[in-house]
Amino acid sequence: MTTRRMQISRRSFLKASAATGLTLAGSGLAAPALAQGAKIRLGYVSPQTGPLAGFAESDAYNIKAFLDSPAGKNFEVIVKDSQSNPNRAAEVAKSLIVDDEINLMVVGSTPENTNPVATTCEAEGIPVISTMAPWQPWFIGQQGNPGDPASWKPFKFAYHYFWGLEDIIAVYTGMWKQLSTNGKVGGLFPNDADGNAWGDPKNGLKPGLEAAGFSLTDPGRYQNLSDDFTAQVNAFKAADIEIVTGVVIPPDFTTFWNQARQQGFKPKAVTVAKAILFPQSVETLGDAGNNLSSEVWWSASHPFKSSITGQSSAELAADYTAKTNRPWTQPIGFVHSLFEVAANVMGRVQDPTDAEAIAAAIAATDMATVVGKVAWNGAGLPPFAAKNVCKTPLVGGQWRQKAGGGFDLVIVENATAPEIPVAGKMEALS
Repeated sequence: MTTRRMQISRRSFLKASAATGLTLAGSGLAAPALAQGAKIRLGYVSPQTGPLAGFAESDAYNIKAFLDSPAGKNFEVIVKDSQSNPNRAAEVAKSLIVDDEINLMVVGSTPENTNPVATTCEAEGIPVISTMAPWQPWFIGQQGNPGDPASWKPFKFAYHYFWGLEDIIAVYTGMWKQLSTNGKVGGLFPNDADGNAWGDPKNGLKPGLEAAGFSLTDPGRYQNLSDDFTAQVNAFKAADIEIVTGVVIPPDFTTFWNQARQQGFKPKAVTVAKAILFPQSVETLGDAGNNLSSEVWWSASHPFKSSITGQSSAELAADYTAKTNRPWTQPIGFVHSLFEVAANVMGRVQDPTDAEAIAAAIAATDMATVVGKVAWNGAGLPPFAAKNVCKTPLVGGQWRQKAGGGFDLVIVENATAPEIPVAGKMEALS
């Protein structure tokens, strides 16, 4: 209680001593009032280590690009490692709020990282912008009773932008309909926020897949970092499954796919989220990675550009590769966009210590980013999520092995986002 009073006292002091009339050079945005010499403090929680570390690979690159840009000159970014652990994510979020006295939190990288941070911020009255988690596990997963829609309530300080399970269903079934299959799908759903949301028989994939003409076999939840998927493989073989889907962390998918092949299970399509977003995850599989498929939230061919650097998606991807000697990955665009949105929001706030004004500015956002339009206007969402969620476009892609080694991610399905071009058609696994 004492810490909270000290934090409020500091905010009162900053309000009383704030300077006015500054502008963000080159941004076209009015700058918030700042105490002399102070900078806006952004907290950023990301899985720097652990099984989700691939999502954080571009953090250093993106933060440097932001701070070096005209829009970033009045900001300080304080980064904390969640270690891919939800409990740790909540702990470091609380530390950023209480000890570092941040003005705004940004966070991404799956519900295991976004949810505990957003929940902590909501409880502490600190505005938070999150992404890189489907909106259902983000919104529903934070409710007191996720199983009772009548009890769900909007958030006051937490705002999220990404796609939803309805978009995954449309993209995945669009890819599968390009193939000749029996329509039988096997699901890999872990016992975590993502897996429980995707595997939920009422609000997950099952109803949407059935409406599109597919059936789902769900052998039940498994624990992350499992070393034996024999039960799942046997269940899929018994059900004559020709398509596998799910939301799987990279090490678990590698284990599953290697065991499936060893046990003679050969589906025509494997389309999974999370596990094969990254080139290195596919490359570890060698030939077995060819024609695996997944959703694509951002790529070098997306027709969008950054509001803080002016780079196109292609230029951002190329610059990342040039400076890191690493292939581009999907989180690059979304991590970059977090700082785009933060700069835009704080550029419309006169007092960076006024949490309610910042939350109001987030709600009023309407901007173009490197991942597409971000506007919390309720478009395409059910009423219960309309205040706190903004949807971004989604397409489908397939990994194709290159003659000289490595893989290319080829977009093969864009019915829900035709502005993003396709570069090929879906192919069956060999």
